Amino acid sequence: MSAVYPNPTQAPPVFTQAPPVFTQAPPGFTQAPPGYTQAPPVFIQPYPMNNQPNVVIVQHQNKDVQHGCHLLLWCFTAGLWTPCWIAACCGCCKMEETFLNNQINVIPQPLTIQELPGIFILSNDTIIVATAGCENELTLFKNSLKEDFDFEFPDKIDSASVIKLILNDNRVKDESYHLHVDVNKIEIIGWSTTGIFYGLQTLKQLINNKEKLTIPCVHIEDQPRFQWRSFMLDVARHFKNTSTIKQLLNEMSQLKMNRFHWHLTDDQGWRIEIKKYPKLTEIGSIRSCTQSGWKSMKYDYTIHEGYYTQEEIKDIIQYANERHIQIVPEIEMPGHASAAIASYSSLGCNPQQQINVPGKFGVHYSVFNVANPQTIEFLENVLEEVIDLFSTSDVIHIGGDEVKYDQWKSSTEITKFINEHNLQSPADLQIWFTNKISNFINGKHRRMMGWNEIMGGSKLHQYTSELDVSTKEKLAQNTIVHFWKGSLDLLNKTISHGYDVVNSNNQYTYLDYNYSRISLERAYNFDPIPETLPEEYHSKILGLGCQMWGEWIPTAAKMNQQIFPRVAAYAEVGWTSLKNKNYQNFQQKLTSYFYKQWTKRGINYYKLCNNVSTVKNKTLTRKRKTKNMQIKRAGKKALN
Repeated sequence: MSAVYPNPTQAPPVFTQAPPVFTQAPPGFTQAPPGYTQAPPVFIQPYPMNNQPNVVIVQHQNKDVQHGCHLLLWCFTAGLWTPCWIAACCGCCKMEETFLNNQINVIPQPLTIQELPGIFILSNDTIIVATAGCENELTLFKNSLKEDFDFEFPDKIDSASVIKLILNDNRVKDESYHLHVDVNKIEIIGWSTTGIFYGLQTLKQLINNKEKLTIPCVHIEDQPRFQWRSFMLDVARHFKNTSTIKQLLNEMSQLKMNRFHWHLTDDQGWRIEIKKYPKLTEIGSIRSCTQSGWKSMKYDYTIHEGYYTQEEIKDIIQYANERHIQIVPEIEMPGHASAAIASYSSLGCNPQQQINVPGKFGVHYSVFNVANPQTIEFLENVLEEVIDLFSTSDVIHIGGDEVKYDQWKSSTEITKFINEHNLQSPADLQIWFTNKISNFINGKHRRMMGWNEIMGGSKLHQYTSELDVSTKEKLAQNTIVHFWKGSLDLLNKTISHGYDVVNSNNQYTYLDYNYSRISLERAYNFDPIPETLPEEYHSKILGLGCQMWGEWIPTAAKMNQQIFPRVAAYAEVGWTSLKNKNYQNFQQKLTSYFYKQWTKRGINYYKLCNNVSTVKNKTLTRKRKTKNMQIKRAGKKALN
């Protein structure tokens, strides 16, 4: 519990001198906080402790019972002291809740935190023990401590200083855990090995690495808000090697994200080995050029190629499983199929026409001829290998987005098929096809997932007409609908029809969008459950996904700048209850732990000071620096 110091002339224990006293509201406050008729008379400017950012002192201002207490915090961020008001409830000057804390900085924010007196010291006398079944989690934790802190547990079986991992099988297995730290013992109780693993991720973030490795005493009870917390990587447009994939998986696991959506095929590349169809990688994984920018006529004529062998995929699957991440493979159909059709022209609507793997980005013309039984056989054979390979994955993603219907409408074979099957439109044909694939996937004891165009009935793109999308066919009820585009009314309609939904609204979750379009704060404030959705349907929202589309990320460095730190915001969106979310707190936690870790690991994250939601322009930055200097001068005068 953070202490309150009503006497600003006496230094708190962690400071070497008392902060200065201000007799008027400092720059940045234009009005009093709620419940005050004027600004409180006393303000405290904190000093950085050990040169660490985001150290704060809270000045307690007692108020009436109706309004509770008001707290003024000064946060040190990017070289500036920034004031902010936070309102908190208390009883007779006794704080019962702490909003910002210098020790308990965990992303995603846990469900409940009870701070306790004292610290646990991780020393050469500390041992770690685990119940049977936690061997993998124990090994990963030991390896992590060795890598991050050069710490190894001693080779002994008894000590007064102990960490215990306890697997409790007395209730339904889920991702929840309890973490209890006192001065001599740490206990992590999980109701599955996943819970144990997540408890260890929290524990790692609590380690204070200064003169000694210390952990604040605390009791945490935690569980996720949503069951589906996904990150998607598109490797079809720009291939990424296995070491890059593993680094992303490792970062996901520390943020308690549990689904890696792997976009493996698209127009510009086929990236997965299918043994029955070797040309998919011999031809489909290679393109001769790459477009330089949206709608640009300039191309880079460097050959771009790459794919994953099945052995490499098995290794990545194992790596993900060890970190409690399930991989959701995506094989695009019936659109975004140019790389496959370039490999086997008979799959397309014009089998006599040989096309190349395109270097141009955007939506392409070539689509699978789903009226041809041989195309259906091909896709089922591909899915057979994919399902066998991803044996621990319970969901298979089939894409289904952005299908241009021109080829279907101009094909005599396909229009005849539509009429013979009493289908109403090209969208009806797509639903018929999607249901056929769904039946195949269900027969393999998996669920099908697809982007929300597979629902039909809504005009989402300028290249389709209202007649194209009118439907009477009904999508298979077991389908998971991946919502990315359309109105909230469309989302609500989908859910009200009984479908499970993963909300990946592109206006909030697309990582290829720049930070002026989706800032860190906008990402953090995304709620997968729309305000207009009736509460009875809330459980139909499985969670969220954030998507890293690959057109403009040719290098891992460029990719990482788009992903980090926004992926941490999405992790907290997926895990943390709404009542516990606080954007300023989140920013502090990034600074206190993750920015340092990403720098250490060579991850080129986007610097928050460049985020347009934080600093609008250079002029504003200069103004803040000027105010900061004024405050410092005033503080020196007060001390003198």
